Amino acid sequence: MIELKKYITQTGEVLLYNGEPKLDMLEALSKGAGDLWHSSLDQGFKNCFQELVYQSAVYWWFINDFDNLDHCVSWRLNTESFVVRALVWETMGGFDYQYSETVISGLDFGFNLIKNSGGVPLYVKGLFPKVLNKVIVSKEDRYLFFLKNFKKHHSYYMLFRNGFRFISEYKALKKASKNVVKKENKILKNKILKPISGQPTVSLVIPTMKRQEYTELLLKDHNSQTYLIKEAVIVDATPEEERDPKYYNSENFKFDVKVKWQTTKGSCRARNEAINMCTSDYIIFADDDIRILPDFVENTIKVLQTYNANACNGLDIMADHTSQNLNDLKEKLSKLNHSRFKVGVAHLFSNANSCVKRTVVEKLVGNDVNFDGGYGEDADFGLRILKLGEVLINNPFSPNLHLKPPVGGYRFWGNQSRILGKKRKSQPWELGNPVKYIRPVPSPTVTYKFLKHFTPWQIKEWRWKHFFIYLFKRGKKGGVLRFLKFPYKYLQFNKSLMYAKQLINKGDQFS
Repeated sequence: MIELKKYITQTGEVLLYNGEPKLDMLEALSKGAGDLWHSSLDQGFKNCFQELVYQSAVYWWFINDFDNLDHCVSWRLNTESFVVRALVWETMGGFDYQYSETVISGLDFGFNLIKNSGGVPLYVKGLFPKVLNKVIVSKEDRYLFFLKNFKKHHSYYMLFRNGFRFISEYKALKKASKNVVKKENKILKNKILKPISGQPTVSLVIPTMKRQEYTELLLKDHNSQTYLIKEAVIVDATPEEERDPKYYNSENFKFDVKVKWQTTKGSCRARNEAINMCTSDYIIFADDDIRILPDFVENTIKVLQTYNANACNGLDIMADHTSQNLNDLKEKLSKLNHSRFKVGVAHLFSNANSCVKRTVVEKLVGNDVNFDGGYGEDADFGLRILKLGEVLINNPFSPNLHLKPPVGGYRFWGNQSRILGKKRKSQPWELGNPVKYIRPVPSPTVTYKFLKHFTPWQIKEWRWKHFFIYLFKRGKKGGVLRFLKFPYKYLQFNKSLMYAKQLINKGDQFS
């Protein structure tokens, strides 16, 4: 059992620590978004325990640590050198000592803090001395970690992927399975939201196409906000013959309404054009088909200021049908359990409901327009925020109702990707190499996102898992047909990789 020392901040908060941190840094750190601080990435822990790929593949943002930063989100904790808020330590019950080595106890604590408990673990350069550790996780502890944190079939899949070491791997799994005691995942208590400090200004960005009436509904919701936006910037790609300017009549709203009729193609280009027109401190990104409650903007700014963060992702609630309204949103929220209020680090980013400080958006330049005509631009934008060293906060206090109309929107262009033959219109990601008889699956832009952010080995493991799930995870019904279709599915995947590699060679594009 580790005996931790205490540090009491000027506000009376108790921080616990192990090792020898620079105590003069703790006061400033305690005022930030973090719940736990370490320098593990300079102590041999960077990118350790990559076996998580057998569960997460390329679907979890934090499987890799971020490069060349003085501070960033990182869950890989060295038990010998860390600082943690006392309330966080007590809520989570400290380290799990069922493992044979404390190194995996630290990784387990950091993983559960970020994944399940709504906490913010941060790497801080120079907080602790730089030392060299060789991080080794035994096979038994590896399987025990999987059994404690994931469904059992993930352990079996890891065993399958390590088939050339089957006997030793199987013995480790069998031994780890004997006495698995799972700790209850406790959700950290949220901070009380502080009143808004100063008078920060807010711009609203809405890209839209063939949905002017829905966009007007959202503008009306902003008219009723307890904290008004400064401006709404609308980039509308509705064909000229279908436009009706009455929906954007600035006389009907309490804020400026800026409209640009889009002549380029794609939602990423639309957002970039809108960003260039924004003049406020913060930018709220919204889809054209959402509804929001009157405290949406106020709570968004409160969350960012309370947690001292520059970006957040809101709570996206799907409507049952397009005629639902804010009363339906309230009813849906009342049925959600306490886990709805988990803050911590966001594990996704949605352009439907998010807010980013304009200075951060400017550092990113904008959305990568290589994603136009496909999917994945949201996650790419969110990951790029994290790679700046920012903390992307999950904001459960600003929910929206997502209506999802069956017609309109930028997917009108993207839907062409499902068509083959002469009727098909080319997509931006084809780069002059048109799809003919084999439709690429997954979407080439999704594959492009994975190639951008994950290692070749992780892409290889994603490929294995993609086909494994296709063949074996859909039940026995249709199993023979899936095996017969496998060669075609293989060609589709390779086609997706081909287009994604073309985009990688082209590099990020912002106009």
